[in-house]
Amino acid sequence: MDDVIGDFLEAVGAIDPLLRTLLAGLAMLLETSVLLGLVVPGDTIVIVAALAVEQWPWWLALIGAAVLGALAGESIGFAIGHWLGPKIDRWLARRWPRASAQWKRTERYLARRGGPAIFLSRFLPIAHSLVPLIVGASAMPYRRFLAWTIPACVVWASAYASAGWLAAGTYRELADRLHGAGFIFVAVIAAFILLAWVAKRVISRFEARHMSDEQHERD
Repeated sequence: MDDVIGDFLEAVGAIDPLLRTLLAGLAMLLETSVLLGLVVPGDTIVIVAALAVEQWPWWLALIGAAVLGALAGESIGFAIGHWLGPKIDRWLARRWPRASAQWKRTERYLARRGGPAIFLSRFLPIAHSLVPLIVGASAMPYRRFLAWTIPACVVWASAYASAGWLAAGTYRELADRLHGAGFIFVAVIAAFILLAWVAKRVISRFEARHMSDEQHERD
């Protein structure tokens, strides 16, 4: 295990730090742009990039790149929603009914929750790709959208970058002194992934009532 982890960290560390940071930012831009978050694993790429971080300036740079990439992607989604939102909605209704139903649920969610929905959607599957499009198609100003999404992006990027940095840093400190340090590395990553999954499940369960058809009928 130690040899496998060591070789993997060495391979990631061999990538130029600037290139590594820029790739993480690009991954976040793609993940948050127009439903590409369904196929681009931005969170995984940020964690992998963080594994090679050994100095705090590069940790801050990684967080900054992830935040800027996410904001750029969400801004693209907002602009597309502003210009093409109704057309996208009609196209989904004709060609992709399940996606259209998710679009409607997300619309109701935003109508009921407003700004907090934008913040929380960063931590919700599927919704974080739809929200910028739908907000762009609504009457909400871009500045208000940014005011809610920037803090969410900072929290998200800081958590994922810190998890990778902490796991790799712990391994490097223990590798020469403790046999089986690789298991500690895996345990730290697994614990973070489990914590992130639980947090998303809790948020999804709590917020689901704001998307439900039953709530829509009562409103």
